[in-house]
Amino acid sequence: LKPCQILAARLHPSFDTHNPANISHELDYVQLRKWLKKKGFNDFYLVPANFPDIGRGLMTTKALQPGDLVIKLPEKCLLTTTTVLSSYLGEYIERWKPRLSPLQALCTFLISERHFGSRSSWKPYIDVLPKTYTCPVYLAEEVISLFPCPLVKRIQQQKSEVQELYLTSQCFFSSLQPLFSQPTESVFTYHAFRWAWCSINTRTVYMEHEQSEFLSRQPDVYALAPYLDLLNHSPSAQVTAAFNRITR
Repeated sequence: LKPCQILAARLHPSFDTHNPANISHELDYVQLRKWLKKKGFNDFYLVPANFPDIGRGLMTTKALQPGDLVIKLPEKCLLTTTTVLSSYLGEYIERWKPRLSPLQALCTFLISERHFGSRSSWKPYIDVLPKTYTCPVYLAEEVISLFPCPLVKRIQQQKSEVQELYLTSQCFFSSLQPLFSQPTESVFTYHAFRWAWCSINTRTVYMEHEQSEFLSRQPDVYALAPYLDLLNHSPSAQVTAAFNRITR
C-alpha cells in the first residue's frame, strides 16, 4: 500500500466490557470488513459486538495498554465533502447558487447512496448505519412535552434548524432529477433528510478540510469514518483522535 493519511484513536484507562456478544459473523459486518479491506484497512483485532450497557460497539480481541493505538483508518475509507464533490453530485453542486453548506452536501450524498441500494459503492457502510435515532429531532411532540421547559426549548430549536435546512435544500434536490428514475420528492423526503442529518451529527469525527470554492463558507469539519464510528467507550475513559497528515 502507498502511504496514506490515517485517523487514529488512543485509549488511556481500560474499562469493563460487561461480557459483550461478538456479532462480527453477521452478514452486514462481514460485508463491511471485506469492503474496508479492499480500501486498505486491515486492523481487525477490533470486532463488532453488542454490549449490555451501551449497545453496539467494538470489542478488542487483545489486551490494550494505556496509550496504545486502538484503530487507524486510511483516508480513502473516509466519507467527506471531497468524496461528495468527486462523485456524480459534484457537477450539480459546483454550478449551484447559492452554495450548499458542507452539511447539506453530505446529507444529499447519504440520502442518494441509501436510495441507490445495491448500486451504491458505499452500500456496506450504509447498511450498518442506524435506521433511526434517538436525537431530539426524532422525538414526538407528546414526548417532548414531558421534558422541563428549558430542554423543550432546545429540542424545538434543533427541530426547527433541521426543518429549515431541509426546506432550503429542496430546490437543489429538484435539480438532481436527471440522476433519479423517480421524483426527487419521493427520494429526498424530510424523514430521509432527518436520518442523514442525525447520521452525520452523531457519527462524524472532527476533521478540518481545505475550504472548497464550491461550498459555502460554513466550517467543513465533517468526516464519516466507517468501522471507527462503531467505537464506544466508557465515559470515564480518555480517548484522543487525530488525522495524520505526515503519512500522506
